[in-house]
Amino acid sequence: MIRFAAPLTALAATLLLASPAEAAQITAATSAKIIKPVALAKLQDMDFGTLLVTNYAGTRNVVMSRAGGLTCPAEITCSGATKQARFNVQGTNNTVVLISVTSAGLVNGSNTIPFAADVLGSLTMTNSGAPGTDVDVGGTLTVDGSMPGGVYSGTLTITADYQ
Repeated sequence: MIRFAAPLTALAATLLLASPAEAAQITAATSAKIIKPVALAKLQDMDFGTLLVTNYAGTRNVVMSRAGGLTCPAEITCSGATKQARFNVQGTNNTVVLISVTSAGLVNGSNTIPFAADVLGSLTMTNSGAPGTDVDVGGTLTVDGSMPGGVYSGTLTITADYQ
């Protein structure tokens, strides 16, 4: 057993005196972008005013621009105070926000006037938080000439989310 002690001692000494291999090392940049949730606030409801509809065949379009202007066809007389819908969007500066609007139309009992919204599809936030950016919504009512009179109302659902 003594014969093996010398070689083992020599091997142990060699391992202790040997220099370790050099480790490879590199750095990587690390970052995170913190953004705040998109926030929406309603500033004003939409109002098409009063529509005097004569009897005509088919449908006609009454158009509310995003700027609030109302365009009526010859068969419909429009009057009253009109206004586009307006919302305020707040989010994080330099982020793109996608905006969409849905509506089931304007309803009076079993009668519905179809509504198609007109809204800016996206915007790039120019600030973070307040004051945000105001977004106007217009749209088109498709009015049937045989539509019964009455007050027609509905809702718009606005969705805003980061791209």
